Amino acid sequence: MAEGKSKNLILAAMIFAVAMMFIDQTIVAIAIPELQEDLGLTSTGLQWVINGYLLSLSALFAFGGRIADILGHRRMVIIGVIIFATASALCGATPGDGGEAEAWIIVFRVIQGAGAAVMMPAALAIVIASFPVSERGKAMAIFFAITGGLTSVGPIAGGYLTEIDWRAIFWVNIPIAIIALTLITISKPENEKRPAPIDYRGAVLVTAGMALAVLGLQQAGTWGWGDARTIGCVVAGLLILAAFVAFERRVEHPLLNMRIFQSRAFFVDNVILFILMIPFVPLFFFGSTYSQISLGYDASNAGLYLLTFFAGFAVASQFGGRILDSVGARPAVVLGCAVTAVGLFLWGHSLTDLDFNDQWYFIVIAGAGVGLVLGPANTDAINRAPRASYGEVTGITQTVRNFGSSLGLAVLGSVLIVQNRSNLETTLGSEGIPTEKADEIAAAVAGAGGGDSSSLAEHAGSKAKEVFDAIQIDYAMSSRTVFYAMAGAMAVAFVIALIGMPGGKVEAPVSGEDAAPGPT
Repeated sequence: MAEGKSKNLILAAMIFAVAMMFIDQTIVAIAIPELQEDLGLTSTGLQWVINGYLLSLSALFAFGGRIADILGHRRMVIIGVIIFATASALCGATPGDGGEAEAWIIVFRVIQGAGAAVMMPAALAIVIASFPVSERGKAMAIFFAITGGLTSVGPIAGGYLTEIDWRAIFWVNIPIAIIALTLITISKPENEKRPAPIDYRGAVLVTAGMALAVLGLQQAGTWGWGDARTIGCVVAGLLILAAFVAFERRVEHPLLNMRIFQSRAFFVDNVILFILMIPFVPLFFFGSTYSQISLGYDASNAGLYLLTFFAGFAVASQFGGRILDSVGARPAVVLGCAVTAVGLFLWGHSLTDLDFNDQWYFIVIAGAGVGLVLGPANTDAINRAPRASYGEVTGITQTVRNFGSSLGLAVLGSVLIVQNRSNLETTLGSEGIPTEKADEIAAAVAGAGGGDSSSLAEHAGSKAKEVFDAIQIDYAMSSRTVFYAMAGAMAVAFVIALIGMPGGKVEAPVSGEDAAPGPT
């Protein structure tokens, strides 16, 4: 356990270490048009610049967490930072001419994801191990408030950096990595490790299962939900994950100790985290595209629009951390799920007003609700684990969270596309525009990813004004449907937390290398 200034310096070091991956979640999307133009990327290659990173991240989280416990948390944070920063530099150095550009940038984006998957569980494990149980809520609240806020910094920073050179969005990670490594050297966090044989067969199973399941979800919008490839990937991935669970229950040194799910509190915490991520990460995408298409914002102002969410998130996360430290996670999580559901519903209801002044307080409410849930649920889950397996458990929670995000993006993204097509067909049909042309316009909106909506009106020729107005209001109506769905998901999380989450707080970490918590 670190002391005084040392533990706060360790917290700062870990925040800088993972800052790159949180900024990277949104900063790259802003530079996509420039990337495509400069490198001549195909539409499929462009998609995999985003998907390759997310797929690698999802597939390797569990393995990264376990490796951190075996080889040492500090060591794996350092390795993860170096891998991420090096891959970022090489993404920025993508050759501008020749056919190798597409393969080059996709490969190093995948390596970036691998670095993040190694780094994140180890960094969280270090933060948890550096603070006593009574102070973890506050420490993790600071961690999630800052790192969460960095997600909205991505579009703002990306907008300015892209004006200089799109390569700068990758190179900006290098000074951040240098600061992180310097702080790690100064603070010297413990390099806790638990030497054990590495379960390579389990690692292959969980990596393959997660990769296939997430691949199917990512490609559902392109292939279609009824396509054999989508169904095959998702089903095969889930079957492999089921085989992984069965295998881990029999092996002597498992990659993940499944006995930890015997704790009702740990199980419920992870169910809530899974449901929370269904709206949490996707709302950055939906909020960004809505603000650009329906409100007419540029990328930088879209980032400021999302920053409103973090005004509520950052403040409420501090209260959530204090509640966790004082009486346990349950009050903060139950209240937070309810507040998030109400906030998302009211935010969605206000979208069709096309006026930020009618929305900002609902956005703040939604952010406050998530702030009350994320830190306490995540920290409570890790508190239930044996001290020696913090990396493994953070790997589990991050895997659960990332899978929820992938599911949310896939399902809600499909709902948005289908609903927007239906809305535009009806609206433009009343203007005398045929269904085929309306479908072309809807497809252009979906492909713009939040680009300049006025350019989409070109698909309608002389009826550009009518099309422009229809795009704005119909996309807002479609977004409202998605926000209602996200509110519904959080209502389900509220019921689960209210019924299934035990009260009280964890007084001390479970001792023993192989200890597994019983039902609580």
